[in-house]
Amino acid sequence: MTFLGANAAFGLLAAALWGGGDFAGSIAVRRAGSTVRGALLVVLIGHLLSLAVVATLATLQGTPFPTGAILWWGIGGGVIASVSLVAFYIALSTGHMGSAAAVSGLLCAIVPAIVSAFLDGAPGLPRLLGFLLAGTAIWMIASSNDPTHSASRQAMVLSVLGGLGFGIYFVALKFAGQSGVLWGMASARIGSSASALVISLLLLLFGFREKGRPDPRHTKTLLYILGGSLLDTGGNLSYLAATRAGRLDVAAVLASIYPAGTILLAAWLLHEKTSRRQRLGMLLALPAVALVTL
Repeated sequence: MTFLGANAAFGLLAAALWGGGDFAGSIAVRRAGSTVRGALLVVLIGHLLSLAVVATLATLQGTPFPTGAILWWGIGGGVIASVSLVAFYIALSTGHMGSAAAVSGLLCAIVPAIVSAFLDGAPGLPRLLGFLLAGTAIWMIASSNDPTHSASRQAMVLSVLGGLGFGIYFVALKFAGQSGVLWGMASARIGSSASALVISLLLLLFGFREKGRPDPRHTKTLLYILGGSLLDTGGNLSYLAATRAGRLDVAAVLASIYPAGTILLAAWLLHEKTSRRQRLGMLLALPAVALVTL
């Protein structure tokens, strides 16, 4: 923490945890049939578990429940995050990650960086160069040289929507965090859980049908949901801590390197091959981090 600074260290920790959470979540969605309903179910269960844990910890800590604009920043951000996460999980679970994941990662870094320029002032030349290197690294890490793994049009649209939504969520979470890390996180989970439940009920009410065959082994799917929920919660808490410790753009850009974690886990556990471009992107992330932390 001392070498990097809390702002950067928590941002990198968020990236590592989110990478693992996305890996587990995308597998859970795939096992649920890669459908909108399946993705909504994964988000709903995971975020309700997260809400229960974080709200309990916040209550035990004795911090007051947020009110007014701070509360609505959290709830509104949670609603956007829920819809974005469903879109992103479906894009990942189709098996056509390719440039779609890269677009999502870039957008969720760019939106907070622009907002931070107005809130915190210009980042300075070394840090700006670090942001550009980090953006290039994110693209290289998440993209693929294999044309068979290029994103379909649907996956690309979903990833763009997901990336923009995540970027807005990153900004909203900073303002929600004024009430503290735990209640800031809990208020976002209230919004995301409620929106996932409402959308699920509307789809059920209007008889929305989809193609997809859920895996009948529900216990294993639940374990993936639980693991993804714990990692995602840790990532959100780390990101909130990063925004409270320093600049929004530093926290958001470093946290946006999360595709590296997802890809490394896929290579390790699913034996998916990493391309030379992805490995070079991971190396490029090292000087990017060094410049961002100056």
